[in-house]
Amino acid sequence: MPALRGLAALTGWLGRYAWSAWAGVAGLFCLAAAWQAGHEFYGSFILPSPLETLAALSALIREPSFAIAARETAERSLIGFALAVTIGTGAGALAGYSFAAMRLMRPIVTVILGVPPIAWVVLALIWFGSSGGSAIMTVVVAAMPISFAGGLEGVATRDRALDAMARSFGASIWLRFRTVTVPHLISYLFPAWTTTAGTAWKVTVMAELLSNSGGIGGELATARALFDVPLVMALIVAVVTFALATEYVLLQPLRDRLERWREAGLPWGVKR
Repeated sequence: MPALRGLAALTGWLGRYAWSAWAGVAGLFCLAAAWQAGHEFYGSFILPSPLETLAALSALIREPSFAIAARETAERSLIGFALAVTIGTGAGALAGYSFAAMRLMRPIVTVILGVPPIAWVVLALIWFGSSGGSAIMTVVVAAMPISFAGGLEGVATRDRALDAMARSFGASIWLRFRTVTVPHLISYLFPAWTTTAGTAWKVTVMAELLSNSGGIGGELATARALFDVPLVMALIVAVVTFALATEYVLLQPLRDRLERWREAGLPWGVKR
């Protein structure tokens, strides 16, 4: 019986999550309409239509080389994303407990964010050569400050009075962190992680394009050399699709499950 209730709750949550996607789909259709208008104005050579791009993407997916390129890009992007999130969030959360560390690290983060990603790509090519390591390193350096800032702000803006009250009742450091700090921290982390994920995909493709190290970036370099504009647009759509999948298949469901306490503010409350 508990298993059936759990399955019913999961099914209901999946239904609500899928239904909530209609607004995002409508936004994508509006973007496609603007894209079509640009195609009508500039023509296929400058901006292929959405249907032409989808046809090129369909042909691209059927090629075995695309699966290899997509896997290479996905591995580099997700490894860089995982490292950026782990290192950045951990360091930011620790720095949030110390005002001295906050004052010390803020200018450093600003400096790192101010360096263009293409500059990190050039340095990575010098340090690591034309390999997948250069793309991963570029993603970590370019995206880590975003997660760092999210972790720092989440911990620094926590409710200290609530933390002191929990301490007065004998709550341990771990218990206070888990029940007081983490719920507040999550509201800062997921927007930062979403931005980090998008940055990871963009920087990975850019690093592959400049280093000619394969992946979707290498396919883009080939399409650019051939002036195959529909193929370029198809590859861009593929990268955007992967970025959307990272956010709405991986991050948003996780955020929705971790922030179930927000349901208490809804008119029907939490029925569990």
